[in-house]
Amino acid sequence: MMARKRSAAIYVRVSTDKQTVENQVKELRQIAERRGWEVVAQYSDAGISGSKGRDGRPGLDQMLKDAQRRRFDVVMAWAIDRLGRSLIDLLGTIQTLEACGVDLYLDQQAIDTTMPAGRLMFQVTGAFAEFERSMIRQRINAGLKRAVEAGKTLGRPRISEKLEKRIREHLQAGNGIIKVAREVGVGTGTVQRIAREMGGPFDAAA
Repeated sequence: MMARKRSAAIYVRVSTDKQTVENQVKELRQIAERRGWEVVAQYSDAGISGSKGRDGRPGLDQMLKDAQRRRFDVVMAWAIDRLGRSLIDLLGTIQTLEACGVDLYLDQQAIDTTMPAGRLMFQVTGAFAEFERSMIRQRINAGLKRAVEAGKTLGRPRISEKLEKRIREHLQAGNGIIKVAREVGVGTGTVQRIAREMGGPFDAAA
């Protein structure tokens, strides 16, 4: 019985309009042909910086959505910086592909997770992703600690006493949280906080 031919998707990105994706596409298609892979999809982001996240790169976003649908078996890219320059976004992209069971081929780094040796990359990137998240948490916590020690008030600033008094009066008059927020021009979260402090309960929409 003949083995099923692997299907491949090509992803290319250039950061300026003056650059061209044609050379990347040509090389990757030739590699796919040599390996016996069938190119079934092609995605590109032209004139878009690699520092942008998935939400700012429509080609990358569509590629990952199609990966989740298992439209192809492997994603091919010219180099790792084509996928992204932000470490956390890059790791997120690679982990998404792994979770979908889609392999990754990066020509310039000679990374090919369709081969046993290349599978190690997915394990390594998972460890890096956790390390990056841990470092971000540490930086945030350290920043919050410094802010508290400096006497800074964290969170959104409280509204004026005059405005808070108006909100309390509206609530006491039987007006609902949504109506009060609309009447005085504040968010419903602010009204909910004051309602909790007053001991409520207060109707949401009355």
